[in-house]
Order: sequence, then structure tokens, then C-alpha cells
Amino acid sequence: MAALVLHEYAASGNCYKIRLTAAHLGLKLERREYDIMKGETRTPEFLSQVNANGRIPTLQVGTDDFLPESNAACFYLADGSDLIPHDRFERADMLRWLFWEQYNHEPNVATLRFWAKWFGLDNLNPVQRANLPGKQAAGEAALALMDEHLEKRDWFVIDRLTLADIALYAYTHVAEDGGFSLNPYPAVRAWIDRVAAQPGHIPITA
Repeated sequence: MAALVLHEYAASGNCYKIRLTAAHLGLKLERREYDIMKGETRTPEFLSQVNANGRIPTLQVGTDDFLPESNAACFYLADGSDLIPHDRFERADMLRWLFWEQYNHEPNVATLRFWAKWFGLDNLNPVQRANLPGKQAAGEAALALMDEHLEKRDWFVIDRLTLADIALYAYTHVAEDGGFSLNPYPAVRAWIDRVAAQPGHIPITA
């Protein structure tokens, strides 16, 4: 595999997913940090050379190929490994959870984490403040759905860790940073412990 460079903001769960995937696969990543609070991903240089959408993470493969979107980058790294199911339906089911994570989970659980921990709830603008109850409710609904799914199974797709678990773990295990309590979700808490106990696991602070 070509040299891998992760353009990231390390505290981001979306960036952590890629580091965690690489750790499970024994892949080396060069890491380049950008301070999103200072607008470092919106500079002309970043927009022209890394990601025209002005966002991180972006996985650079070799010198010329740049892959934005965290779950796409994780899939690229894991393609052909046991983190991706071999069965056609199970592979599609894994993708289902990756899509769901970005559409139902991340916009609520991750957004409230960012608002609370970096932006500050007292600094929300009127539109953000109006959206706060809805995002809280949607985040709780996502966690409840996860808990129900995990009540009778250890992992999200098959009988081992896959990218679905990695993608969902990233923001779920720090959900309390955004004001979500994990106490009502015992199956989720047990799953978090299982993910963290896997060989090759690294914490978000690594």
C-alpha cells in the first residue's frame, strides 16, 4: 500500500475512526494536524491541495490521491481484511450501518459534543439553540436503536468486530461529552467495553 497521510483534527471522532481502523490493521499513518477552530481547513492552500470541501479527515494515499469522508477512508484501509464481511449481504449490511452512522447518529451525537465541548452551549446562536432539543431527542433515539440491536448480539453485523462497530464506537463512547447519558443503554455500554478490549485497540487520545 502507498504511503498514508491522515489530515486530521485529532479530537474528532471522524478522524479517530481512521486511526482506529489503521491500528487494527497494523497500518502506519503519518498524521498532519489542523486546528479547525482557527479555520486551518478553510485556507486556499488546504482547499486547493487537500479537500475542496474544507473538511477533515482526508486520507492521502501516496502523493496524488485524496479521499475525504471518514467512512470511505476506513473502507479503503480495510478493503480485503476481516473488518469487512466476505458475504455479500453482510457486507451490504455493514455499509448500511456506516450510512446510518453519518445520517442519524453523527449529526446529533457528534454535533452536541462539539457544541458543548468546543463551542460552548452558552455561545450557540439562535438557530443552533432552537435545534438543540431536536438533536438531543434524535441522538437519544439513535442510542436506543443501537441498544435494542445489541441486546441479543455482541457486534453490529456478524460475530466479530467490523467497520460498522468502529464507525459507531467513535462518537458513541464519548457521547457523554455532548450531554448524553449512557446509563439507559446497558447493551451499548457492554459493547463499548468489548470494542475497547479488542487487540490493537487505541483510545481517541492516542
